[in-house]
Amino acid sequence: MRRLSLLLLSPFLLAGTAALCGCTDPYQREGTWHATGVNEANLRALVADPSDLERGVSHRGTDGQLAAVAVARLRAGQAKTPDSPSIVGLGASSGGGQSAPPAAGGN
Repeated sequence: MRRLSLLLLSPFLLAGTAALCGCTDPYQREGTWHATGVNEANLRALVADPSDLERGVSHRGTDGQLAAVAVARLRAGQAKTPDSPSIVGLGASSGGGQSAPPAAGGN
């Protein structure tokens, strides 16, 4: 009975011992490299205007007015439909986008 209880408790004892010594995470052990501020430094190196990281910047494109008109048309049941449901101007190609070489021997 004693042996069975020891066998059942051994996983818990091992987990408790590992938690006490701090050995559970190999990345947290002493002597390993820790990323301290590396992501922020890389982001600051890549951004065009560093002040954009300090405060937000408005979008330089549309102000949403065009999208609001489209949503209003959709809600009113007057949504525009495309002229053609298929894509126009694209044809089948045979690999690589290059045309086949002319046949040997002329016409």
